[in-house]
Amino acid sequence: MSDTGTGTEAEARSREGLSTKARSQEGPAPEALSREAPPGDASAREHAAAPLLPGPGQPPGSGPTGTTAAEAAPEPAGGGEAPGLGAFLARAAAATAVLTVVGAVLGLVRDQAIARYFGASDASDAFLIAWTVPEMAATLLIEDGMALLLVPAFSLALTRRADAEAAKGGESAGEADAAGEPGPDPVRELVAATLPRLCVLLMAGAALLMAGAPWVVGILAPGLADPGLAVDCTRLTAVTVLTFGITGYFSAALRAHRSFLPPAGVYVAYNLGIIGMTLALHSVWGVRAAAAGVAVGSLLMILTQLPTFLRLLPLARPRLRRPGKRARRTAPLLGVTVLAPVVLFVVSRQSQVLVERFLASTLPAGAISHLNYAQKVAQMPMVLSLMICTVTFPVVARAMADGDHEKARQRVERDLALAGMVVLLGTAVVLGYAPQIIDLLFQRGAFDTADTEATAQVMRVYAAGLLGHCLVGALSRPFFSSGRPTWFPAFAMGTGLLVTMGAGYALTYRFGVDGIATANAIGISTTALLLLMGLGTRVVPIRARAVALSLGRLAGAALVAGAAGWAAAPLLPEAVLSLAAGCVLVPVVFFLTGLALRSPEVVSLLALIRRRFTDGR
Repeated sequence: MSDTGTGTEAEARSREGLSTKARSQEGPAPEALSREAPPGDASAREHAAAPLLPGPGQPPGSGPTGTTAAEAAPEPAGGGEAPGLGAFLARAAAATAVLTVVGAVLGLVRDQAIARYFGASDASDAFLIAWTVPEMAATLLIEDGMALLLVPAFSLALTRRADAEAAKGGESAGEADAAGEPGPDPVRELVAATLPRLCVLLMAGAALLMAGAPWVVGILAPGLADPGLAVDCTRLTAVTVLTFGITGYFSAALRAHRSFLPPAGVYVAYNLGIIGMTLALHSVWGVRAAAAGVAVGSLLMILTQLPTFLRLLPLARPRLRRPGKRARRTAPLLGVTVLAPVVLFVVSRQSQVLVERFLASTLPAGAISHLNYAQKVAQMPMVLSLMICTVTFPVVARAMADGDHEKARQRVERDLALAGMVVLLGTAVVLGYAPQIIDLLFQRGAFDTADTEATAQVMRVYAAGLLGHCLVGALSRPFFSSGRPTWFPAFAMGTGLLVTMGAGYALTYRFGVDGIATANAIGISTTALLLLMGLGTRVVPIRARAVALSLGRLAGAALVAGAAGWAAAPLLPEAVLSLAAGCVLVPVVFFLTGLALRSPEVVSLLALIRRRFTDGR
């Protein structure tokens, strides 16, 4: 990938210097390339960055600059879409939400199957050490790293293609002849320059990991009683270095083309593969069956996206205008100076998990499993909140490629408000009903009452860092959306990692797994604070103080709602009934407290619901 060149300031100037004529004639590209974004859906393009709720510090019912919602975003043709949000983005967010929930539910079924057959034992600890490989590969190659690199690169390539097509459509035949032979398609050029090299590098990495599995296990968990089982599982999961890389590449390309359904469905296929192999072969291979399921599921992820990727890839080279000799040559789309900060940021972020596993390996058997189950369940609200940023990241990247920083600011502030509200509401539920959640999900077979109590306690501690995890995911995307080198996110993440390590060593000996979870929350919150303070002065001029004040009000509402749930949960002895009542109690208390604290997001959401209900009558 480094052969494609190095990103420079000239790249930014070339993007910001796009002619008004070219942008006005751009038309449906890249939406026309995706079945999910039809060329005639003008509202999706016109309102792509329009808000669903007012920004931090703005009165309810106002747009991003204090105008009314109707003035800020005219009602789309046909009506029915959420006010201020493009019809396409609304549909994409809804579809992504559904598939994200399905994937998360299947992930819980996967964890239930592993907990049922292996409990919190040496076997499950061995699998979870091997699980570190796909866990880190997913972050680096699917969720963060590949997306942060390639969504901006594909967005810029699509902008260049649209610019060339507009220039071709606006010139006479004589001008076309003078311009020379047709130039290459930027999107096809990007794929040809990056995908083959990436596959070679990933295959080499997977082979090295298989060969060095004993050394890797020794580094990750030096205290394991039976490292041989962990080595076998690590070799089986090592294939994900290749398969996750290809999956992440396809996902970034499709999202840049505004095609969100196949990327959102990859974890459905992945978890089905793991569940199927575990159920079919656990009695023969033991926990190795789950590790083999990881490899099978990762192959299904590629197959889920391959048809759409092949359809959107321009197999026939478009005839685009080649710039004349005196035309400024645009900077490369992807290079080492762009790649290195992203990789360092993502590796530092995922290294928090490595620190936790390392510290937990010195504790009694089952500690790693308790941490894993608690973290996976507690982070579900964060996953659901970040789907908003996943859908809108291509919008931010395209706005930055076009030089429209105000549009990017409005979108980022909106994403922070919506994601913060979702994750803090989920945090309140976790705080109040952690034992009931774990009881309902995992307490069966080898997973006993003691495991439930230990896991629930860790889960409540993890909940303190959910807002930090959400903000790190939401804030990192705008930093990398311009496609220019930026080292600040890596600095912020490295600082948070050092805080996690220091707090972990200080707290683990005295508090065990609870100390590890506390260190995680402190470290990630440090990173989130640094990113929030740094974004407005470096990339997108967000109003950091207003955003922080808004999130503070929502956090206050979450604390009150969580305390109410904690007090009410023991009143109903049955876990199912207690959790069902909590799913009503906690949101009611959350929104009432938000109203009392005059949170703009809560006030506007309730006003929107009331308006929709009134219109429906």
